[in-house]
Amino acid sequence: MTQFDFLVIGSGSAGLSFALEVADKGTVGIITKKERAESNTNYAQGGIASVLDTADSYEKHVEDTLVAGADLCDRQVVEEIVKSGPDTIRKLIAMGAEFTKREGELHLVREGGHSHNRIIHADDMTGREIERVLLAKADEHPNITILEHHFAVELITEHHLGMKVTKYVDKTCFGAYVLDTNTDKVERVLARVTLLATGGAGQVYLHTTNPEIATGDGVAMAYRAKARVSNMEFIQFHPTSLWHPEADSFLISEAVRGHGAILRNTDGEAFMAQYDPRKELAPRDIVARAIDDQLKKRGDEYVLLDVRHLGEAELRKTFPNIFSKCLEHNMNMAADLIPIVPAAHYMCGGVWTDINGQTTINNLFAAGEVACTGLHGANRLASNSLLEALVVAEKAAKVAAGVMKRTDFRTDIPEWDDSGTFDTEEWVLVSHDKRELQQIMTDYVGIVRSDLRLMRAFRRTRLLHEEVESFYKKSKISVPVCQLRNMIAVAYLIIRSALLRKESRGLHFTTDYPNTNEVAEHHNIL
Repeated sequence: MTQFDFLVIGSGSAGLSFALEVADKGTVGIITKKERAESNTNYAQGGIASVLDTADSYEKHVEDTLVAGADLCDRQVVEEIVKSGPDTIRKLIAMGAEFTKREGELHLVREGGHSHNRIIHADDMTGREIERVLLAKADEHPNITILEHHFAVELITEHHLGMKVTKYVDKTCFGAYVLDTNTDKVERVLARVTLLATGGAGQVYLHTTNPEIATGDGVAMAYRAKARVSNMEFIQFHPTSLWHPEADSFLISEAVRGHGAILRNTDGEAFMAQYDPRKELAPRDIVARAIDDQLKKRGDEYVLLDVRHLGEAELRKTFPNIFSKCLEHNMNMAADLIPIVPAAHYMCGGVWTDINGQTTINNLFAAGEVACTGLHGANRLASNSLLEALVVAEKAAKVAAGVMKRTDFRTDIPEWDDSGTFDTEEWVLVSHDKRELQQIMTDYVGIVRSDLRLMRAFRRTRLLHEEVESFYKKSKISVPVCQLRNMIAVAYLIIRSALLRKESRGLHFTTDYPNTNEVAEHHNIL
């Protein structure tokens, strides 16, 4: 049994920021299922949205966020996070973050949905730069321990003490059961305070810009622990991921369209004006649906992104990583049209929290993509995600420090019981079920939905759930089975939430209810 004052599950921007804020107040354990730098943050190309130009204003940033969120954002949360932006940027710079500058000033760019240039970036690898700085600081702090190759299996609550737990009764998190993949042993990791910072769930879909780790572990664990989960129907599909059999849905950043890229169909026609007067700078949901419509009408596999007019020098300077990646696949952005398709990118719903990251379970916090604070509403405004992760993590740390002081460890937690289980070699079943789940979600719960498609997905994922639960209960714990189990739970939450929303709003578009109600109906809270 291991004990930390603060247990952080996940090593992205939210988890590391939280850890650094609380480390002077107690011991911190950060568990990550891969290497410490493997996180959604590390793959974030675009940047951080913040009001730093005197010609810009908080009011404009707030309004852009509310418009993108299709009237489902919590205005108070939006205002507080937006106003925290400049201090967050200054703090990162003080830590050593090196953001792109032009003529000695921070280079601010614009992305879809923004009315002003306000995206701070580190070329096209902003997430990697933030991760680098935060990890360096975490490594320096004597109170922080980072446990790589540790996988959180379940959150520990009263349920593990034999008490009946429902989502409507008071519950407390005492830590987590964690699989050490080096020893294949499940350990009890106890904590006074636990933070979920596990990122998103893009791997639920066949095409995603997310890394392999994005399997929805935090949402699934929280839901099984009877935490409330909100707005899971709103899955953001990035309009422009590289279409190539070997590119693994590599992201072509939003900033490329913000810099003047044009979307064309395979006949070379610029088509965005048919769908929205903002053309390529429309919010992502509109652009993704426009591309989806073009693909279905024309029977094409991809559309084309045109940046040839920007010139090679500008492209290499502004988007060095993307330019290099395209060259690896024999595509020169300065001379060639780049084939792209939409891919699952960001989960706007998640574990329901307030602006301080507090969930509906005592002593359990959540921050980053795993959480639903009310900032994003029905659609995330580009580059608001890193801002939210950093701001909410800092706010959560302040509240969590007080919780830690008045909380004792619960030491009567039973050891993990794996009696009656056995090692199995039937891993082909896991890989097959994973592929089937991803295909179902892509075909029936994608950019455009219908009740018929959703019900078909519901029936088929229920069968997968029964099959995998049976396999899970009789097999020794393993990461592939746990991840698949989590993915199926997240798929269920997405489908169920989508069926509950009888309108089209933001990222949720259904052919059965194509109109948006005059007043936002509700938040789906499961």
